[in-house]
Amino acid sequence: MFPGVHPPRSHLRRRTALRGALAAAALAIGAPLAARAQQRAEPRAPAPPPPAPPVQPRSVARSGHFVTSDKVRLHYLEAGQGRTILFVPGWSMPAFIWEPQLAGLSPRWRTVAMDPRSQGRSQVARSGHEPSRRGRDIGEAIERLAADRVVLVGWSLGVLDSLAFVQEHGDARIAGLVLVDNSVGEGTPPAPSRPSTFLPSLRAEREKTMASFVKAMYATPQDPAYLEAVTRAALATPYDAQAKLLSYQRPREYWRDALYATRRPVLYAIRPRFAAQGDAVKARHADAGVEVFADAGHALFVDRAERFNALLEAFCSGRAQW
Repeated sequence: MFPGVHPPRSHLRRRTALRGALAAAALAIGAPLAARAQQRAEPRAPAPPPPAPPVQPRSVARSGHFVTSDKVRLHYLEAGQGRTILFVPGWSMPAFIWEPQLAGLSPRWRTVAMDPRSQGRSQVARSGHEPSRRGRDIGEAIERLAADRVVLVGWSLGVLDSLAFVQEHGDARIAGLVLVDNSVGEGTPPAPSRPSTFLPSLRAEREKTMASFVKAMYATPQDPAYLEAVTRAALATPYDAQAKLLSYQRPREYWRDALYATRRPVLYAIRPRFAAQGDAVKARHADAGVEVFADAGHALFVDRAERFNALLEAFCSGRAQW
């Protein structure tokens, strides 16, 4: 909801647009979609068979579903037993992006990763692509899937969805809050910039733009089949829903106030671009820890999975208020 690699010169424009999208997704963007150009077949030549869809990476987790109060079927993955850690992915991303955590933490914890509405293997919803409904979806996931409190982990747009849940439903059902690599509305607002080219590019060249976006999330090399699987999963979210998810109509103070409304322990895991916000969070929240991942991309929990899992293990074992 809501998004480092140094590109070669030939890709500077495209990567600049992607960075603009990631920055704007920190607190919202928006725009409209078009169709891809079709390749014409040679006269009388038989059309090649369509490529097989990529298979979701093999997982240790089990799949499940539940139906929300507005009749949308949401998918989730779960692994392990014990106290629950609930993971919320970012804009257009699937639940299986949390596989390093499902595999690494499930020997001791019950790990659950949800596909938010219109993402991954969840139902494409006609409405509800805004923070109040998405926060309510998180609350209903907790009600259906956990008997007690959970540690709630949100990444990117999932940070904003998690804060929306806390702001509108309180913190009685969470033992701790982990926010991964997005703005929390602290500090000086960013200076106005030129309109992002990301959504127009996504509308005009959907597959190419999404593939570039996904690749740019990582600072470490990733298997091409894995990148393809993440890209295909992200393309399952329709363009209109994607645009709405990048256009949350909330002032930045809404997210900041939500964070400081909870007295539960907080872990803020970020790249250096959010370091100033991290300093403010440490100064203003009574029980906040901040970890900066200087050598990771936006998907820092994949790039540096071992470090991230160790931090989360320590947070759940020592600081969470179960």
